[in-house]
Amino acid sequence: MKINNDIQLNGIFKINIFKNGKLIEEYVDKNTVVNSGREAITKLLGNDGISKYILSIGVGTSNIVPSVSDTSLTDSFVKQLSTTSYPDPTSIKFTFDIGTSEANPKSIREFGLICEDGTLFARKTRTVIEKDVDISISGEWTITLS
Repeated sequence: MKINNDIQLNGIFKINIFKNGKLIEEYVDKNTVVNSGREAITKLLGNDGISKYILSIGVGTSNIVPSVSDTSLTDSFVKQLSTTSYPDPTSIKFTFDIGTSEANPKSIREFGLICEDGTLFARKTRTVIEKDVDISISGEWTITLS
């Protein structure tokens, strides 16, 4: 019998986009957990990463395809996550909202989970969201160890 001890990090990114309070788009896709995110986990396991926990959501303007070597978002707006929960023993879910008064005006093309010390943990790109005072975004980002 062969035992596989490889740990995989997977992420699911979901957002709802509202215009004037009306839902105009639901979006779900996988994300990229970047190398600095993987390093944050090893630092936490070794008790050497007090500030490596995920605290914030960021949005930026780059449409470059995510890579594991990414370290930041372009022209970013960052805010603290709304909630953190644990749907099962191998998953953590982060929720967030970007209100009508936030990140205006911005052509949002990328999202990122960001650690307390500013380390980029995961990154996701998508088609542009022209963020302005009539647009709000709510979302959840789930990271699973499998």
